[in-house]
Amino acid sequence: MKIIFLGAPGAGKGTQAELVAERLGIPTISTGQIIREALKAGTEMGKKAKKFIEAGALVPDDVVIGIVKERLAKSDCDKGYILDGFPRTVPQAEALDKMGVTLDRVISLEVSDDTIVERMSGRRVCAACGKTYHTLYKPSPNGEMCECGESLSIRPDDAPEVVKSRLEVYHSQTEPLKDFYRERGNLYTVEGAEELSETSRRTLAALGIS
Repeated sequence: MKIIFLGAPGAGKGTQAELVAERLGIPTISTGQIIREALKAGTEMGKKAKKFIEAGALVPDDVVIGIVKERLAKSDCDKGYILDGFPRTVPQAEALDKMGVTLDRVISLEVSDDTIVERMSGRRVCAACGKTYHTLYKPSPNGEMCECGESLSIRPDDAPEVVKSRLEVYHSQTEPLKDFYRERGNLYTVEGAEELSETSRRTLAALGIS
């Protein structure tokens, strides 16, 4: 199966992708990860990406698409894969079409903006041991302190104003992909539930996996 997960930052795409990848025995292709791998391996596309990264610029679509194409040609993708973080825009989706990639399912994980802000702004991290907590769902027994005794902090990416800004970018740039794939008949909507296990059940059902 060739699958894409769509959803706002913090909707839980990564968790569901991990579950499905394990169940189906297929890789999750993360654009961030494969760009890092291409840089390390010094591939042609990796060298192109390096120039933009060193200049502090965004890697342009044609280079990202080239790196994705290189990665999908590897043998571990023969039985299918999950694309994580790509496509992010309609032009990227159109480029994927031109590559001859036919997707079996595009799963849109729906979670309200208010829930996402609550989820992400409630996260707390320990810089010392790396343990994560949540003020509502998984509070530390030591209040604002980690169980290791160090202070907990909120990551800059999880600050409410930053989360809201990231949601605005998602709605303007990535959400139009839902209509793009709806027109192709392969969009499946999954309503995120409060319980992770229920979201997973709905996701597997949308994929036709029992």
